[in-house]
Amino acid sequence: MTTAAQKKAQSNRGTLFVEDGELISTLAFPGDQFVMRIRAPKCAAAATPGSFVHVNCDETLPMRRPLSIMRAGDDWIEVLYKIVGEGLHLLAEKSPGDTINVLGPIGQAFRPSPERTNCLLIGGGVGIPPMVFLAETLRNGPWQPFAILGSELPFPFSLEKSHFELSWLDGDVISTMPLLEGWGIPARLTSLSDFDGCYRGYVTDLAELWLRSLDDDDKGGAEIFTCGPTPMLKAVAALAARYDVPCQVSLEEFMACAVGGCAGCTVEVTTPEGPAMKRVCVDGPVFDASTVVWR
Repeated sequence: MTTAAQKKAQSNRGTLFVEDGELISTLAFPGDQFVMRIRAPKCAAAATPGSFVHVNCDETLPMRRPLSIMRAGDDWIEVLYKIVGEGLHLLAEKSPGDTINVLGPIGQAFRPSPERTNCLLIGGGVGIPPMVFLAETLRNGPWQPFAILGSELPFPFSLEKSHFELSWLDGDVISTMPLLEGWGIPARLTSLSDFDGCYRGYVTDLAELWLRSLDDDDKGGAEIFTCGPTPMLKAVAALAARYDVPCQVSLEEFMACAVGGCAGCTVEVTTPEGPAMKRVCVDGPVFDASTVVWR
C-alpha cells in the first residue's frame, strides 16, 4: 500500500533534477564567505523560496553539501556559503566555466498567506539566502515585507544607507542590503560587532521592536519567516508565540543523502496524531514553528 509520505515523495520527482551546472561567477567576502552563481536551468526553473540544492563540491569527495538557494534567474541559481570543512574549501577554489553538479531543488518552500500581508523576514548568517529569495518573491504580490538580517561576520554584501525611514527605530540604525533596497523592500541589519549603521543586538531584539510598532489590526495580519542557527530559530519561535503571530522556520541540519532516504536529518514535531519524526530535507526544511519540539 502506498503511504502518504510515499505519495508526497513521488509527486516531487518531476521537480528534482541532477544537473551538471556551469560556474558563472564567484564573489568573495570577508570571513571566508562566497556568493556563487551557477548556470543550472532545470533547477532554476523549479526553485522556490526555502528550497536548497545538494552540491558536489569536488570530484574527489563523494559526499555533497546542502546549500540554500538565494536567488534564481532564467537559467541560473545563486548560493551563499561560508567555508566550513574541506568540501566548501574546494568549492571556493572553482573557476568560472568549471562544472558543478547540483541535485535539486529540494525541500518544502515557505508558504506566505495572502491574508497576512505584514511579513517579517529574519535571516541570520548563512540563513540570509532564503530570506533574500522570499523577499524577491513577495515584492510581486500583496505583501509588505520587512527584513531583518543579522551577522557577527562582516555581511556578505556592501552596506548601504536605506532611504526608508522607520519611526519606531533610532535614526542611526540605517544600514541595509543594497539588493533589498533596490527592490523597494525596507530592511535593517543587526550585529554585536559594531558595524556601521547596524542595530547593536540580536535579531529578536529588533524583531520585538517591529512587533511593538504594530497596532492590533496590523499584528493580526502579520507573519514571521526565518532561517538561521537553531538557537536563533528557537528564540524567534518563542517571540512569535509570545506575540501570537504565526511563524515559519527553515531548519538547518546536517544531511547525508538530502532526499529522504537516510533519515539522518530528522526533527521531532507535533502533529494532530501526536509526536512524529520528520525529515528536514524533504518534509522541510520549512516547518510551522509552533510544531517543532525545540531542544
